[in-house]
Amino acid sequence: MTMDFIQYGLGRWLHILSGVMWIGLLYYFNFVQVDALKAAAADTPPTGGGITKHVAPRALFYFRWAAVATVLMGLMMLGDKVDDALLFKERAYIPIGIGAWLGLIMFFNVWVLIWPNQKKILGIVSATDDEKAKARRIAFLASRTNTMLSMPMLFFMSFSATFHRALIG
Repeated sequence: MTMDFIQYGLGRWLHILSGVMWIGLLYYFNFVQVDALKAAAADTPPTGGGITKHVAPRALFYFRWAAVATVLMGLMMLGDKVDDALLFKERAYIPIGIGAWLGLIMFFNVWVLIWPNQKKILGIVSATDDEKAKARRIAFLASRTNTMLSMPMLFFMSFSATFHRALIG
């Protein structure tokens, strides 16, 4: 009973809360910060320093670690059924598996494409102007990909949470 509460009760809430933070920050970056930085760069003199120096690094910290927490809590809730979901072994786990794969692709984009390139863009690691330009494009495309993947991922996440018990029987 206690393990079920931790795995399904607490785990589900932590999964949802960290997912809300992860996707909320993703939407913030794509729908707010990108345009705000463009507007700030057009100012004379440019005024985007506060965003790039103080806001973006902090938001990226929570963005990355919310992704970790979301994935770990999702895997914890699946428990010994992770392989059933990820390998689509049972029909009942197909929607969960699709949502999990979308989340794992998004997680990969965060840690392998977005974060290393954002470190160059924000000056956390040194990079030439050409490297920064390339990093901007890669981070932009990975972030926009995650935004597009978030829609079906959220559908399958909510579908699975609602209908999982009924599908298993």
